[in-house]
Amino acid sequence: MVETLKTVLSTLFLLFQSRSRLQVEILVLRHQLIVLRRGAPKRVRLRAVDRLLFVLLYRLWHGILDSIAVIQPDTIVRWHRSGFRALWRWKSRRRVGRPGIAKDMRDLIREISRVNPLWGAPRIHGELLKLGIDVAQSTVAKYMSRIRRPPSQSWRTFLYNHAEAIASIDLFVVPTITFGMLFGFVVLHHGRRRLVHVGVTAHPTAEWISHQISEAFPWDRAPRHLIRDRDCAFGEAFKQRLHAMGIRDRPTAPRSPWQNAYVERLIGSIRRDCLDHLIIVDEHHLRKLLRTYAAYYNRLRTHLSFGKDTPLGRPVQSHGVLCRLPQFGGLHHAFVRISSW
Repeated sequence: MVETLKTVLSTLFLLFQSRSRLQVEILVLRHQLIVLRRGAPKRVRLRAVDRLLFVLLYRLWHGILDSIAVIQPDTIVRWHRSGFRALWRWKSRRRVGRPGIAKDMRDLIREISRVNPLWGAPRIHGELLKLGIDVAQSTVAKYMSRIRRPPSQSWRTFLYNHAEAIASIDLFVVPTITFGMLFGFVVLHHGRRRLVHVGVTAHPTAEWISHQISEAFPWDRAPRHLIRDRDCAFGEAFKQRLHAMGIRDRPTAPRSPWQNAYVERLIGSIRRDCLDHLIIVDEHHLRKLLRTYAAYYNRLRTHLSFGKDTPLGRPVQSHGVLCRLPQFGGLHHAFVRISSW
């Protein structure tokens, strides 16, 4: 920096010298350059201040290119263009363009596109307009979630769309007070996890089970598919009844109760909520308990999978006197509101 300052001051001092003295000094300086170039390296190391000084002199007088000896003329031109780009890059650092949108709006656009993989920007834009959000369609396309593969529905969505056409059945064993064995039979419709039918017998046969299927479903409203395990009780008479009703038999793989998870979960709920706390007297007693539990399960017991609603739908009661309804002799209590008039 000191050397550059000296150069500038000496240049200003030259303005007050005679012409003959300047010509002699120029000749001396040129000869010194020739001597220095003999042993100087091919590439001269310059500082940023030196480059700036050469560029400023070039801006004042383009003829200095003929007097440059330590660098190439094209180098100065390249420095000048680099400085030009840097200057305009600095001037353009605060561009005035389309205003940005809030973060919650960007998150909403990404959420809509993520939960609706089949929707494009026009569809999402229309949905936002219906929500009272006025943004450009190009903005929606900019902030949508990017999907690298073709959009596909989730397994949960796929199974939910087919649940109305699926039912499942199963048998479970219940001991009696006399150490006998009774068999409970349940039919579950997957659409709303509704407990359609219950049955009790001491000797489950294919004929008895086929009769239970006829009682559970009317012939014109039978499900399309029926899931069951590979119990020997589901014999030929049972299969013929399904075929006559237009129901496709769907047995699970051997030792795979998870393939019939809904009805297995139902049987677990029956045991935990009722049977594990009672002693069954006889077949009539068990049948009455299962029917009572079916009404409690379908109308009063809430389910997490339905947003804590019941299979048959339970309206929200905001007004009225709060009352409790004992179930199974007070083993459970349901709370409801009754109008005071």
